[in-house]
Amino acid sequence: MESNGKPSVAEMVVLATSSALTAVFYSIYRSRAKTATRLKEAKKVSIDQNLKAILSETPGRCVPYAVIEGLVRSVKDTLNSQFVDDCKGVIERLTLKEEKMVWNRTTHLWNSTEKVIHQRTNTVPFVLGSYDENISTAVRVVRPLDAAELDLETTYENFHPTSQSLFNFISQFISGEQPKGIHEMEEMLRVGDSVTGVGELVLDNDLIKLQPPKQGFCYFLTRQNYEFLLRKQVNAGRVWRILSFVFGLAACSTLLYILWKWYVHYRGSRKRRRDMEEFKEQQKRLMRELQIQESSVRATSCVVCLSRERSFVFLECGHVCACAPCYKALPEPKKCPICRVTIDRVVPLYNS
Repeated sequence: MESNGKPSVAEMVVLATSSALTAVFYSIYRSRAKTATRLKEAKKVSIDQNLKAILSETPGRCVPYAVIEGLVRSVKDTLNSQFVDDCKGVIERLTLKEEKMVWNRTTHLWNSTEKVIHQRTNTVPFVLGSYDENISTAVRVVRPLDAAELDLETTYENFHPTSQSLFNFISQFISGEQPKGIHEMEEMLRVGDSVTGVGELVLDNDLIKLQPPKQGFCYFLTRQNYEFLLRKQVNAGRVWRILSFVFGLAACSTLLYILWKWYVHYRGSRKRRRDMEEFKEQQKRLMRELQIQESSVRATSCVVCLSRERSFVFLECGHVCACAPCYKALPEPKKCPICRVTIDRVVPLYNS
């Protein structure tokens, strides 16, 4: 808080930052909480022989938000792993990452960083079938790459370190970057994996589809079960709620501190004005008692004796109002005659 009662720059930065982060974290929490609530209310549907009949009798021939679990089966073609024999899937993601150490000029430390230099995702049409092999009903998964929580199984991973030489070491030291190597990874959604899908379940002619919901609900496709997915969303919402509470508390605390400091400054200002008014009344009363005309009192006269010149600066209030004899005559603890603030030290005043 500055001397004029206004908040300091640091206080305003803390208040603005904590308020903005509170709003962001609370917005994320509300979104996660809404997603968890919708996930709890989603209708669980089993893949069986009666699924088509159930959907045909449903209004619009669709369930707006449904949970369905089944095994991944290919429709026609499959994707073969480029590194593992007899590994077939319906989604394949190939990723190349460059790993390197970067010199941080602020902390003076080497930090490890990763950069994706190439990524390609291949997909083929697939369905979710029943765990019972005797049931032929299947659900076609539409736009699987749009789904959240799409966790693929890592089928291959390898790290190719960068060859080092004295020249490379010197150039890397000068540039502040030390390449560690290339990280190569293959991920797949394999045929036969158990998958939980959450989305709009619709009967299109004779084909059952699981597709992104039209109401803005979140589309899920994960190898975890429904209970794990729901628990993960609830826990994520809880984390954002705690963060929003912590930063909201910081914002409120900062605001209360600024208001309290402003109130202290305002109360001090009122007290100083009141003391000044009382001092002026006392000075006028003293002038009447001494039968001194106000016009005859010089502006530099001591406010106590009204005769000698002012010769001291009182600190920390900064008033110049008394001569040396009057200052020495002040009772202990010595206080400024004008504002009644305790005098910490005095500085002699020399008039040229």
